[in-house]
This record gives sequence, C-alpha cells and structure tokens, in this order.
Amino acid sequence: MNQMELSVPYDNGYEPEDYMLQEDEWDRDLLLDPAWEKQQRKTFTAWCNSHLRKAGTQIENIEDDFRNGLKLMLLLEVISGERLPKPDRGKMRFHKIANVNKALDFITSKGVKLVSIGAEEIVDGNVKMTLGMIWTIILRFAIQDISVEETSAKEGLLLWCQRKTAPYRNVNVQNFHVSWKDGLALCALIHRHRPDLIDYAKLNKDDPLGNLNLAFDIAEKHLDIPKMLDAEDILSTPKPDERAIMTYVSCFYHAFAGAEQAETAANRICKILGVNQENEKLMEDYERLASELLEWIRRTIPWLENRAAEKTMIEMQRKLEDFRDYRRMHKPPKVQEKCQLEISFNTLQTKLRISNRPAFMPSEGKMVSDITSAWQGLDQAEKGYEEWLLTEIRRLERLDHLAEKFRQKATNHETWASGKEEILSRKDYESASLMEVRALLRKHEAFESDLSAHQDRVEQIAAIAQELNELDYHDVASVNQRCQSICDLWDQLGTLTQKRREALERTEKLLETVEQLFLEYAKRSAPFNNWMEGAMEDLQDMFIVHTIEEVQTLIAAHEQFKSTLPEADAERQAILGIQQEVLKISHSYGIHGDLTNPYRTITTEEIAIKWDKVKKLVPQRDSALQEELARQHGNERLRRQFAAQANLIGPWIQTRMEEIGRCSMAMEGTLEDQMTQLKQYEHVIVSYKQNIDKLEGDHQLIQESLIFDNKHTNYTMEHIRVGWELLLTTIARTINEIETQILTRDAKGISQEQMNEFRSSFNHFDRRLHKARVEERDKLRPDEFKACLVSLGHLGNDKQGLSLSLLYIASLFLQCCCVTHAPSTFAL
Repeated sequence: MNQMELSVPYDNGYEPEDYMLQEDEWDRDLLLDPAWEKQQRKTFTAWCNSHLRKAGTQIENIEDDFRNGLKLMLLLEVISGERLPKPDRGKMRFHKIANVNKALDFITSKGVKLVSIGAEEIVDGNVKMTLGMIWTIILRFAIQDISVEETSAKEGLLLWCQRKTAPYRNVNVQNFHVSWKDGLALCALIHRHRPDLIDYAKLNKDDPLGNLNLAFDIAEKHLDIPKMLDAEDILSTPKPDERAIMTYVSCFYHAFAGAEQAETAANRICKILGVNQENEKLMEDYERLASELLEWIRRTIPWLENRAAEKTMIEMQRKLEDFRDYRRMHKPPKVQEKCQLEISFNTLQTKLRISNRPAFMPSEGKMVSDITSAWQGLDQAEKGYEEWLLTEIRRLERLDHLAEKFRQKATNHETWASGKEEILSRKDYESASLMEVRALLRKHEAFESDLSAHQDRVEQIAAIAQELNELDYHDVASVNQRCQSICDLWDQLGTLTQKRREALERTEKLLETVEQLFLEYAKRSAPFNNWMEGAMEDLQDMFIVHTIEEVQTLIAAHEQFKSTLPEADAERQAILGIQQEVLKISHSYGIHGDLTNPYRTITTEEIAIKWDKVKKLVPQRDSALQEELARQHGNERLRRQFAAQANLIGPWIQTRMEEIGRCSMAMEGTLEDQMTQLKQYEHVIVSYKQNIDKLEGDHQLIQESLIFDNKHTNYTMEHIRVGWELLLTTIARTINEIETQILTRDAKGISQEQMNEFRSSFNHFDRRLHKARVEERDKLRPDEFKACLVSLGHLGNDKQGLSLSLLYIASLFLQCCCVTHAPSTFAL
C-alpha cells in the first residue's frame, strides 16, 4: 500500500489510496464550531467504545483517556486484530509520549502518513489533534476498505447509500450532512435490509426528530450499532458534521455487508442454474425448429420445379396467384423462423462460451450451414419458377395485347378520320377576310401536322396486322379487311389536303395588299390621333404664372407648336389617302368580304372633327397668353412701386431710432436742450406719417393682385409697421423719461454735473454697451454699483441711507437703460 499524506483528512476521495491523498489539511477552524465539535466528540467516543468494549473497557473523555496512550494502543489492537509493542507502564510524561508514538507508528505502518499530529499534542490533550487522529483511524479501518462498483472510501459509501435508498420516497442522498437531517435516509437503510424492524410507509417527512430517534433506537437495540449521534444536535445545526455522519453510516455498511455477501452468493448459484436450464431449452428449440424448417423446404421445392404450361391466360394467372400467395403468406413466416434459428444458435453458443461450457453441436444435417444450403436451393427453385411463370404469361399477354392494341388504334383512327373528307372539300375561303383566310390557312396547317402525326398510327396499325398474321391470330381475316379500309381512306385524305392548301394560299395573296394598307393606316393614324389629343389638352390646359419670364416661356412654346401645324396637316392628308387607296383596290378586284379596318383606333370622320377643334383652340390660346402677359406687367409695376418706397422708409425709420438713442445717451447740454431736440424729432416723425399711409395703399393693391413675393426689396409691410410703431413708442417714452428726470432734478436739487456723473456710471454698468452676452445684458453688478454710489456721496455705510438715494439713482439708471436699448429693437 502506498504511503498516504494526511494532516487531519477531509472527506473527499475515490480509490483507497487516492481518497487519502486527496484529503486537504484539516480545517482547524471548523472544529471551533461548538456544534460540530460536540457532534464529533460524541460520535468518535461512541465509535471507540463500540470497539473497546470488546476488550472490556471504554473511554469517557476522548481527549483525556487517550493521553497516556494505553487505551489508544488497545483500540488499534482491537480494530486491526494485530499485536502492538508492549506499552510502557510508567506515569511520567515521556512514558505517555512513548506509548502514543507506538500507536502513531502503527498507524503509519498501515500506509497513513501523519502530518502535523505529534505525540506531545495528544499527551497534552489537544482536542483538535485528538479528534483528527481518531478520524484518521476511522478512515483507515472503517471507511477506506469500502468498495462499491469500482468506487471506494467516501464515494463508495455514498454510492452504496444511494443504491440502497433509491426506491424510497422523500429520500435523496447526495452528501453526508443535510441529506440525513430528516432521518428518512437512515430509516430507509434499515428497512431495506430489515423490513421487519420499521414500517417505512408510516414515517412522516415533517417529523425529523421522531425519524432520527427511531433509527438510532432500532440500530442500537437490533443491529448492535451504538447511538453515536443526538437528534437534537443534528437538527439544531444548518449543516451537520460530515465526519460524524460518515462514521455512523459506515457502521450500517459493516453491519449489513455480511448479509449482502451471502445473498449475492445465493443469487449467483440461482443464476447459474437458470442459465443452464435456459441453454438446455435453447438446444431443444433449435433441434425442433431446424427439423420443421428442413421438412417444409423438402416439400416446397418439387412444387416450384413443376413447369407444366397452361393453354389459357386464366389458368396461367391462377398459377401466378398461387405463387404470390406462397410469397405473401407461406414464405415470410419461414424466413422469420430461419432468422430466429440463426439468432438462437448464435445466442446459445455465446452463452455456452461465457459459461465455459462446450459448444453446442446440432444433430447431423441440422447445422446452420445445412439449413443455409437447403434454403439456397429453395431460392434457386423459386427464382426459376417465377421466371418461367412470367415468360409464359408474357407470351400469352402478347397475343391478347396485340389484338386489343389493333382494335384500339383502328377505332381511334376511324373516329379521327370521320368527317375529314367533307371539311377538306369546303370553299369557305371565297367570302372570308384576310384574317379569316389566314386563320383557315393556319387551321389547315395544324390539320396537316395532325395528319403527319397520324402517319405513325397508320403505320403501326399495318405493322400490328402484319405481326398478328405472323403469329397466326385466330381472327386475322377481319384484321386484314379493317386495315385495308383504313389505308384507302388515308390516301384520299392526302389528296384533298393538298388541293385545299393551294386554294387558301391564292386567296391569302389577294387580300395581303389590303391588309398592308389597313396596317399602315392604323400605324400612322394612332400616333396622329395621340398628337391631336395631346395638342387639345395642352391648348386647353390652365396655366398659373407669377412672373413675366414664365409667361414669355409659355408664349414661345405656343409659337413653336404653331410652326408644326403645316407638317401635321400634311400627315393628315396622307392618312386619308391610304383609306382612299383601300376603296380603290376593293372596287378594282371585286373583293366582297368585310373591308372594315380591324387595326384602326380612329376613323377618318373622327380625325376631321378633332383637326377642326385644334384649329379653333390655337387662336384662343394666343389671346389667353397675351392677357396674362399684360397682367404680369401690371404686377411688376406694383412690385417696383412698393419696393421704391419701402427701401426709403425702412432706412429712414432705422436712422431716426439711432438718433433718438444717441440723444438719450449723450451728456451734452441740459435736460431742457435734450427735451427741445426730442420734440423736434417727434414733429418730424409725425410729419412722415403720410409716407407710411401711401405705402399701405400700395401694399393693399399688391394683396388684391395676389402678389406674394418681391425681389426688389427685403422690406415687407409687416417690417415697416413694426418699425413705425416702435419708433412712435420710443420717442414718446424718451420724452416722458426726460420730463421725469427734470422733475426729479428740481425736487432733489441735483446739479447738471452730478446728473452727468450718474449717467456716466450707469453707462459703465450697461453691459450691452460692452457687447456682453444677450442673456446677461440687463443684469446689474450690485457690489460695484453700491461702491460707485458710496464714492459719489449718495450712500453711506448705514442701511438707512440706501432707502431714498438708491431708489432715485436706480430709477434714473433704468430710464437710461430703456432709452439706450430702444434703437436696437427695430431690426430688419
């Protein structure tokens, strides 16, 4: 056995050695969980006592009772059945260490390499090391040797539990912790091996405490498995200790292993006896089936070798039906028997070889090769009989088929030829039109093709009659008479066909000239008709124009159209001449058929009516275009007249706005001088009102004439109105503001120099003068503004001084700002 490294192993493995090798180092922190440590103490103590009681002793405290090494050595001797070295009986520490080392050396000698477990720790009563050592012993002597279906140790034990509990409801063993919490898995193990101890059907999954205690009590009382676990401990922890569960479950495996081995041995003996009996039956069945199959083959082959021919088709068909019945009903079961016989023989030989018994030798003549050979003889006889039947049936069918074929072809030909002589003798083409003659000619060509196609049929009829004569058909006389009648009629049809073709071709050439004239008339009259209809549509089409250039374009197009009228008149005369030529030919050659042109879309009378209408519409179009040209000239005069005034009024309003803005911002002169200047501006603006009124009148004329654009100016009437109203508002507001400033100045006693200084400060804070962003242009800067007022002596540090002076200055500032911004309001 290979050496196995192990500190304190964790339960995960497959083969005995691999299981031990794959154990990770013992997770010491896990044992710090009081619940797990409690479960391991109880389980390991009970497991050790289950073995120590065989030696008449037991332990009470697992970490204390193994400290001197004596009971540890005794435990190893009991579970291994081997003698360990004689222990030291002293009570000194080194005696105890020596005894524990002897126990650890024995464990090592069994292939377990102990890592991190020393004698000193066991002697010192280290709980974790002591529990790890006991778990190592349990793994080596109780779990490692478990083997189930090529798995061992933990995996083997888990697989054994799964196999045993698979049929039980509410049991699904997947691990050694939570799968056992409800107690049903333990009860299922007991019931599987001792159904007399537990009534599993009465167990309740919702009573895990009762299930666990029932399993523990029955195992202790009837199976000699001590109670190593407490149901309360298992249920109180989310995940029971895996080592404790594995230790307890391994006791069940060992308790039931002996009974399973005995049961397995008995099952093997029964299986061997059953196999032998089955083999004997297979031998007997093979002999019987082989005899029956060979006898059937011997009876069938003579029937298949009988080649006596029959006289009539009915008798031969009866033989064929008998053969088909043999194929459908009699042979398939025998084929199945043959296959089953071969399968049984091969199965029997395989079973005998597996059982190490001699191969089966059938009776003489009943080997598989003998049956195969007889079957091949049957297949050959069957194939020969089938070929003979088919040949004879084909021979008789040939005669009946030829006679029937002759009758069918002769009947079809006679039906087709009926009435053909009368049709070929008609002279219906004499009064037909060209299209009708051509149709008759095409129909005649189709008949000729049909006639040629029937040539093969006539030849086939003659050939079949010849073959029936050669085969000495019993009714050959009637066949020959009918064949001769068909050949005579065939020659007559050929002569009439040639005569009718010649007559049709002569008539066709006579009418082709008229047809060409009809076609030429149709080809030339249709486009001319389309031209006239298009011309009438264009001449009557309404036009909507907005400029002189558009009208002139329409006039030029109309003049170009008038220049094409002589050419159109010449085409009209040519088309009418074609119709006159048709009438001349019909009278000259005496054509009596219908001379209506089938291709035309318009008659000569309709052409004359439409031509007259075109000639009447041309002068009407001339008059309408000239009237529209005069109207557009009038519209152009209105546009230029409005543009000339608007281009003067717009800049004039802008200039006045700028002058008012400069006057309100300027600090030259007194407020009375500014008032005088603004009054002069107001007088000028009021005097200019008559120009606005005149422009409104021109705009009214433009709207009445439905003029929507004016390329001569960028000003619209709406722009002018808005600018004029803004100008009036601005001059009135500015005058009002100057008057307000005069009143304020007189009431407060402010000098002209102070007023100018205020206005200079306000101009500084007007961000629009500095071209700041539009959305921030009217915002004040309170801190700077307040500092400015203090410097001017109009605001002290106290808050009371702000009330009057600040309101006054702010009023002046806002008035100035309003005046300053006014000019920029009118934008074009």
